[in-house]
Parts: sequence; C-alpha cells; structure tokens
Amino acid sequence: MMIGYVTLGTNDLVRAAAFYDELLGSIGAGRLMESEGFIAWGVSPKQPSLGLAKPFDGNTATVGNGVMVALVVDSPAKVNALHAKALELGSKDEGPVGPRGTSGFYAGYFRDLDGNKLNVFCMGG
Repeated sequence: MMIGYVTLGTNDLVRAAAFYDELLGSIGAGRLMESEGFIAWGVSPKQPSLGLAKPFDGNTATVGNGVMVALVVDSPAKVNALHAKALELGSKDEGPVGPRGTSGFYAGYFRDLDGNKLNVFCMGG
C-alpha cells in the first residue's frame, strides 16, 4: 500500500466537515485526527485516510484540474449507495454509476461542495 492519506482543500471547514461526516460515516469511516484547520477521516489509523484542510498558506482553496480522490468499497450496491448519498448531500454528478471498461471496474463520480472531484468504485462489479 502506498497512499497514506489524501488531503482536499476547503474554504468552509465546518460545512465541508458536516458533508464528509455524513458521507463517509455511511461507509463506516469516522474522524481519526482533528485540529483547528484539518480533519482526517478513515476506518483505521493503519489504513489510508481522507483529509480536509484550509490551505496552510492562507490563500483560497481551489480545485486542481485532473486531481481526483477514489474511495473503494466492496460491492456495486455500495457504489450506488455512496454515490446517491453524495448527490443527496448536495454533490454534483460527474459521471453516473456503472461499469467502466471490461476489467470489472464499477464506479460513480461526483464533486463535493467545494468542487473537489471524487469517485467511488469497486472491482468485480
């Protein structure tokens, strides 16, 4: 495993934290670490996590074109549910759930409230 954590920027940590508490809580993740300007969610401190932060340099957080965070789950039903939950919480659909290619990759894409692009996927869908 190579990825320890991924951090997304936000300009409204309170609003973004409420979104991720509910979204990631629906797949069993919770807050692992927290400070005044940073929160990290995960299922275990020994597994990769997702962080949210106000930019350290004090500038406005912006979305990186081509940057995406992929959240793995273990079934197409969970892909469908998490994608639907993200949209219910105000996300923008960036690609409906379904199979991609012929490798068994099943995914759905969305942008969070700050415009960060995420995907939820499973293999073998």
